[in-house]
Amino acid sequence: MTDAPREDNRQQPKPKKEQMLSPATAAKKLGVFLPAMPEDFRAQPVSRSTLREMNENPPEWLTTLRREGPHPRDEVARRLGVSNSALARGGVSDSMTTEEIRALLDERPEWLVVEREKHAPGTGRPPGTAIGERPTSAAPVDIDEDDDEDEVEVD
Repeated sequence: MTDAPREDNRQQPKPKKEQMLSPATAAKKLGVFLPAMPEDFRAQPVSRSTLREMNENPPEWLTTLRREGPHPRDEVARRLGVSNSALARGGVSDSMTTEEIRALLDERPEWLVVEREKHAPGTGRPPGTAIGERPTSAAPVDIDEDDDEDEVEVD
């Protein structure tokens, strides 16, 4: 053995590369409709730090887009108080502006009223009638206290 120092052959850690997101993923995380975004945003991937900065200090175009729309389907459903499936059943397009959403809320079409009752429990809908919920019996269970037997009568 020699006393000379050995060469270090271990692999050195690589510097961290910033993770990039596709424009569609970035638009979804920002809660905006991708086709309504500026072309330069849609043309190239977005870094996570840029996305974080846009959420903390949104540019004017992003603020306007969030306020006026057009909004993506998820946001339209949230603002109307229904599910995405309800929008499809109601024949609503993929995106709507804030004005179109307000007009729909003021107009209150029948499908919207029905779908909002399905989506928000406790709004006057009879129990046991939500999708996937077991229907309740029409008559309540009566317990006859006068009988000596411990039987429950169900109509």
